[in-house]
Amino acid sequence: MNIVRRVYSVSEITRNIKDTLEVNFSGIWVQGEISNLTESSAGHIYFTLKDKDSQLKTVLFKNKTYLQKVPLRSGLNIICFGYISVYEKRGEYQLYVEFVEEVGTGALWLEFERLKQKLEDEGLFSEKRKKPLPMLPRCIGVITSPTGAAIRDILSIIKRRFRNLEVLIYPVLVQGKEAPSQIVEALQYMNKQPIDILIVGRGGGSIEDLWAFNEEIVARAISCSRIPVISGIGHETDFTISDFVADVRAPTPTAAAELVVKLKETFQERLDTLSIRLISKMKNMVSENSARLKRLQESVVFIHPYRKLAEARQQVDEEVKKLKFLIHHFYTVSLNRIQRLKGKLDSLNPMKVLSRGYSITYKLPDGEIVRDVSSVASGDDVKVKVYRGEMINKVIKISP
Repeated sequence: MNIVRRVYSVSEITRNIKDTLEVNFSGIWVQGEISNLTESSAGHIYFTLKDKDSQLKTVLFKNKTYLQKVPLRSGLNIICFGYISVYEKRGEYQLYVEFVEEVGTGALWLEFERLKQKLEDEGLFSEKRKKPLPMLPRCIGVITSPTGAAIRDILSIIKRRFRNLEVLIYPVLVQGKEAPSQIVEALQYMNKQPIDILIVGRGGGSIEDLWAFNEEIVARAISCSRIPVISGIGHETDFTISDFVADVRAPTPTAAAELVVKLKETFQERLDTLSIRLISKMKNMVSENSARLKRLQESVVFIHPYRKLAEARQQVDEEVKKLKFLIHHFYTVSLNRIQRLKGKLDSLNPMKVLSRGYSITYKLPDGEIVRDVSSVASGDDVKVKVYRGEMINKVIKISP
C-alpha cells in the first residue's frame, strides 16, 4: 500500500501561517507597555509590547508615523491598532501598527521616576559626594556576571593596556529576583578588600533586564561604598538609578574599563607636557625678571646719581638672588615630581622584575599563570618567560 505524504517547504509553512494570522488578526486593538524601543536609519520604529505575562514584537513603519500624536518611549502604556503578520525572512510573528493611543505611563517607568526623585531629593546624586578616580589603580574590583560579554570585554581592555594589574571579580546574577541582593552583598564584600576602584556593570537589555540596577538597596549600597564606583550598565542610551548614584557613569562596560585603565602612553604624554610647561615657566620667569631689572636700571633719579646707582645695584643683587632661589626651588620641586611619576611607572613594569632574575610560568595550552604547584601535574607542558625570551618545559617533578 502506497502512502502519499505531503511535504511542505519552510517557505510554504511560513506563508500559510502568515495568511492565517492576517485573516484572523486583522484590525485589532492591543494594549501593552513599550519596551526596547529603537528607530532605524530609515525612520521605522521597532519595540516590544508587553504585559506582566507576555510580550509581542511590534513595528511602526515610517509612512504611519505622521498619524501618531503620541511621542513613543520606553515605559509608555499604549493601545495599538493594526494587524498580526509574519516576517517571513526570520519566521517571526509581530504586530504591524497603524495607529497608537496613549493609556498611561507603565508601572516600571513610574517606579523608576519615583525612586529617582526620592534619591535625588536626598542628595545621593550630588556631585559633591562623588569620589575621584585613582590615577594608577593597583587592584580593580569587578562586579558582574561571570558568563556575560561584559566581563570578557573588561578583562580584554585591562590586559591590553596594563597586563600586571590585579583584578578581583565577584560573580553575581545581573537580572532576576535574586540579583539585587547578590549585588549588594558583592559591594559590601569588595569594600573590605584592598581595592582601589570598582566596576559594576552588565551588557544591554530591556528595562526589565536592567531592573536590578534600579533597586533602592543597590543604589544605597553604591552610595555607601568607600571605594570609587564606575557604573557600566547596558548600552549608551540605557540609564539606571545606579548610574546616577555611582561616582562615574560609563556608557558601556568596555568604556568603564577604558576609564579605569589609561594607556601607558597617556602617562608618558603627561610627563612630557609637565616638562615642557616647566621649561616654559622658567623661561618666562627669567624674561620677566630681566625686564624688571632693566626698568630698575632706567628709573634712577639723577639728584644724587652715584648714590642712587649704588642703591639700585644693591636692589638688583637682591632680586637676582631671589630669582636664582625661586628658579632653583621650582626646578627641584618639579623635577622631583616628574621623577616620582616616572618611578611609579617603572614600578608597574613587569619587565623590571624579570630583569632581576625572576620569571613567569604559564600553564599550557590555556596560558594560565602558575601561582601554586597544585595547579600543575607531572607531564604538563609549561611556558617560562624570562627577561629575554621564553622557554617551553615539561614538568618532571613537583615539590610542595
